[in-house]
Amino acid sequence: MVITNRLKFDTPRLNMDGKQIGMTEEMKILGLTIDHKLTFNSHVTNVCKKSLGMYRQLARAAKTEWGLHPEVIKTIYTAVVEPVMMYAASVWAPATKKRGVRKKLDAVQRVFCQKICKAHRTVSLNSALTLAGILPLDLRIQEAAAFYEAKRGVPQPILADREVEKRAAYTKTPHPAEQIELYFTRLENCEQVEEKSEHPVQIYTDGSKIEGKVGASLSFWDRNAEIKSMKLSLPAYCTVYQAELLAINRATKEVLKNPATDFGIYSDSRSSLECIINYNSLHPLAVEIRENIKMAQKLNKTVALYWVKAHTGLERNERADRIAKEAALGSKRKAEYDFCPLSFIKKQIRSRTLDTWEERYQQGETAKVTKIFLPHVVSAYKREKHEKVVTEIPAENYRSNHGFPETTCNRPQLPVQLDRCVAHQETRLNDTKITIIRDDDAAPQK
Repeated sequence: MVITNRLKFDTPRLNMDGKQIGMTEEMKILGLTIDHKLTFNSHVTNVCKKSLGMYRQLARAAKTEWGLHPEVIKTIYTAVVEPVMMYAASVWAPATKKRGVRKKLDAVQRVFCQKICKAHRTVSLNSALTLAGILPLDLRIQEAAAFYEAKRGVPQPILADREVEKRAAYTKTPHPAEQIELYFTRLENCEQVEEKSEHPVQIYTDGSKIEGKVGASLSFWDRNAEIKSMKLSLPAYCTVYQAELLAINRATKEVLKNPATDFGIYSDSRSSLECIINYNSLHPLAVEIRENIKMAQKLNKTVALYWVKAHTGLERNERADRIAKEAALGSKRKAEYDFCPLSFIKKQIRSRTLDTWEERYQQGETAKVTKIFLPHVVSAYKREKHEKVVTEIPAENYRSNHGFPETTCNRPQLPVQLDRCVAHQETRLNDTKITIIRDDDAAPQK
């Protein structure tokens, strides 16, 4: 296969062992169909065909008025269909900006969204996406590609001059034969803490994120008295998890500097301690903590790790918690650790995706009735994620204005839809429960 943008080119003639090797216009490599023009139209067609085959199987058990629950259909879509459609998204994501590719993706997504929201076939894509609470497929593919590039160090506008937190290289991890045994002890009440307070130097660590600011702290105790405390500052985009690991990391560095030989490090972050003792975890702070503990053992120092239950009235842990909050709110020092976590990148990419979807939703000519109930797609999407809006099947007909059969009523003698007929008003109120979602808190419900 020859990949070129030239309109005129000489087809190479290749021979091997006296046999001519034929040329092809496309080939499939690891499930990705690559064509000679790099349009990826064939790949999109293949994945759409595969997804529609899944839809036909799903449609047998999911009808408008009976069948699988919408949450089950949504789970099947997000866990099975989306991964199939998004396979190798970082390679062919630019193709989703073409109108022809978008039409194919929209056709697949529309039928699944109609099943999720129990709507009729005439419901538009904009309405179905909003009611189902699912992001447009082309935006999801672009989102996955952007996140992949950010993890690989490709400059992203959302990162500005921030450096992404990357996993440590395997070369920085010790050989399995040189790994030291690491574990932590669980202390769930004050009595258990007192039993494990025989260490001459006890270091309590904590991290905090309050009012959008992040800080960490260390509190050094000698038996029953605090002898020293430290405040650590982190940028606002960092997480509490990073703050907890940073505090433990700084504690191990202080162990190397201190002339004492017996130390106890106490933390109320169980996830951080589990990350430290798991050698498969390549978080840069965790790798450095393991190396510091190993170095301390070479200096004949003992370092014990403890998990203490938070907010149980333990004075030393509460003291570390207060210092961490003070570090987050009042510290003006330079950040001790400023690597950007992947969670922040995900959040920024998702925010950009929602803005694009909102603009597309407002400029769209369809879903006019849906916009009366859900004027902003972003707020509807966030509410759909966190709240389960209980509606009966006919309610979706009101939101989308589709699915009402026309009939002739006695009053008046004209063909009108059931949702507007005066004769059926009482029946509608008794049989149909409609939940109206608006941005204002005073919106009527019924």
